[in-house]
This record gives sequence, structure tokens and C-alpha cells, in this order.
Amino acid sequence: MKAHEARVLLTGASGGIGRAAAQALVKAGASVMLVGRAAARLTTQASELMGGMPGASDRVAWQVADMIDPSALAGLSDGAARWGANVVVHNAGLPSFGRLETLSAHDIQQVLNTNLLAPMLLTQALLPHLRRVPRAQVICVGSALGRLGLPGYSAYCASKFGLRGFAEALRRELGDTSIRVQYLGPRATQTAFNSPGVEAYNRATGTAMDTPQTVAVALLRLLEDEAAERFLGFPEKLAVRLNGLAPGLLDGAFDRHRNSLPDGNERPAPAL
Repeated sequence: MKAHEARVLLTGASGGIGRAAAQALVKAGASVMLVGRAAARLTTQASELMGGMPGASDRVAWQVADMIDPSALAGLSDGAARWGANVVVHNAGLPSFGRLETLSAHDIQQVLNTNLLAPMLLTQALLPHLRRVPRAQVICVGSALGRLGLPGYSAYCASKFGLRGFAEALRRELGDTSIRVQYLGPRATQTAFNSPGVEAYNRATGTAMDTPQTVAVALLRLLEDEAAERFLGFPEKLAVRLNGLAPGLLDGAFDRHRNSLPDGNERPAPAL
């Protein structure tokens, strides 16, 4: 779908990748409904988009929604249908980092609810509407860690592996419809998503990081070329391929990552 044809429901719109994606989409001619938890931030963001892009005043909307609240998801689905959304970008997410024994049950549940369950339920709620429009796309913004298990990211990987599996299965389920389901797998990205512990881990392991703008460009390209899935960065793109073919062969390649994890006795701050 060409950008100028797209009316995009963008969750997690106020985050690092979300803000960059909104700017790239509007600049390319798409209409965007920004979704987040803070009305003030969404209002400011919408004003900035409309003020910085000539002719964008009638192409930017916003709606407040907590992605782990079922009633909020129902309201968001209704609002998106009335607005005429034909593209859903599942970008909202929570981080999780640390040895499994340091993660609280509440944090694990929040990560799985936000990163996996919410996109599934929102897609389910929107499917009747998406079936009625001439063409539609559902884009799941996941991670390279949706196909590559990394020490320190057990809960996060579980959520993103699940999201990729959901996208793959639903793509095949809807193969005889006009709805395209896609998965984007960024590598580590320079956003506030990264805690000081993550930053230290990335330095110790030599992990390369992309800018949010790099991810936004990839998202726009995925929208327009309608590829089933795409991963970003090297060697990450190679690693996910090898891991899919023979995951056991890569186990030893992550010794440095395991040894760079914080002490198992440390407790992380609760996820916001």
C-alpha cells in the first residue's frame, strides 16, 4: 500500500520509535491516529506533526488508550473503525532485562500482556472492520529477539517470539483475504527503552544500535512493499537466519552476553 493511501492506527506513538514512525508516515503522505496513555503528550505530538507538515492538519488524530485494559482496547477499536483505519501498527511495548530469577511475576505479566496479548486482542477486535475495507495491513513491530533468544531477555524474547508467531500464523490464516499481516524486527535501538543496565550490557557485548529514524524508514518501506517480515542490521539479520536453521549451533556464541549480565541477586526497578 502506498503511504498516501494509508490511514494508520499507531500504538506506542509517543515513544522513541513511535515518534519517528509518526513523522516518517505523515511526511510520506499517510494519515495517522496516534495512540498512547498520556493525553498531554499526544496533544503536543499531534500539534507538532500538523505544524511541521503542510497540509497535515486533517491527517493527524489521536486517542488515549492503555493497551492492557480490555475496555480501552474495545474503545480504541471502535474509534479506529469510525476513523477509517486500514493499517494497524502494533508498536506499543514494554522492556524487560535481567536474569530470570531477578524478574518479578508482575513485571513478566505486564511485558507479556503489553507486547503480545494486547496486539492479539486489538487485531481480533478490528478484524471485522479490516475485512470491510478494500485493502488492509497489520504490522507488528517486534524485535530481532523475536527470533533470536538472548541471555538476559527471557521474558522479552518470549513476548516477541510470540508476537512473531502470531503474525506468521495470522498471515497464513488470512491468506485468502485482502488483509496483509507483517512483522518488523529491529535490533537494539537508541531510545529511552534502554535502562542503564541495558546500556552497560550493550557496551560490554559490542551490540550495535540503530536510531529510531532508521527503524521508521524500515517501517515505511515495509508498509509500501508489503513484505511478510524484515529484520534490521548486520550481523543480526544473519544470526536470525542461522538460529532458525540450527539454533543449538549458536549457543556458544552468547557466552559473552551471559557473562555480561548483572549479578543474579540484584533486583530491577519495576517496569513503568
